[in-house]
Amino acid sequence: MQTAELAVLDWIQVHFRCEALDTALTFISWLGNHGEVWIVLAAVMLLVRRYRRCGAAVSCALILDLVSCNILLKPIINRSRPFLLRPELTLLVAPPGDASFPSGHTAAAFAAVFALKASGSPLWKPALVLAVLMAFSRLYLYVHWPSDVLGGALLGAAVGWAGAKIVEGLPKAKAS
Repeated sequence: MQTAELAVLDWIQVHFRCEALDTALTFISWLGNHGEVWIVLAAVMLLVRRYRRCGAAVSCALILDLVSCNILLKPIINRSRPFLLRPELTLLVAPPGDASFPSGHTAAAFAAVFALKASGSPLWKPALVLAVLMAFSRLYLYVHWPSDVLGGALLGAAVGWAGAKIVEGLPKAKAS
C-alpha cells in the first residue's frame, strides 16, 4: 500500500510541479493551517443573525474535528509523513511535526463543507472547491499520504454532518 501511495505522490511531483502551483497550493494549504479560514468563516456567520445557525453548525463540526482528528486519531495512529521517505525532496512548507493520519487540513475543510451543506447554506459549493484544492495541496506538498487525505475527507464529512445535526436539534432563539 505504501509503495502505491508513494507512486501517486511521485506522479504528482513529476506531472504537476511548477512554479505557479508551488505558489498557489502553498497559499491554499496555508489558509488551512490550524483551520483558520474555516474558523473565520464560522465566526463571521455567527455574527450575522441570518447565518448564525449555519455558523454554529460549522463551529460545532470544527470542534468535533479537533477532538477526533488532532486529539484522538493522530496520536493513536501516529503515522509517519511521506516526505520522511524522500529526504532528497525539497519541501515548500515547514515540515509538520505531528502525525500524518488523518489530514487535519482536509478534515477541517470537509467538516466545514458538510456542516454548510447539511444546514442548508449555499456556501457549501465554493467551500467544496476550496476543500478539494486544499486536500490536493497536501499531496502536492508531499506532507500527506493519499489515504491521509481520503481519511480526512471522510472524517470531515462525518463530523460536519454531525455538527449540523447537533445544532439542528437545539432550540431556536426567539426573535427580539
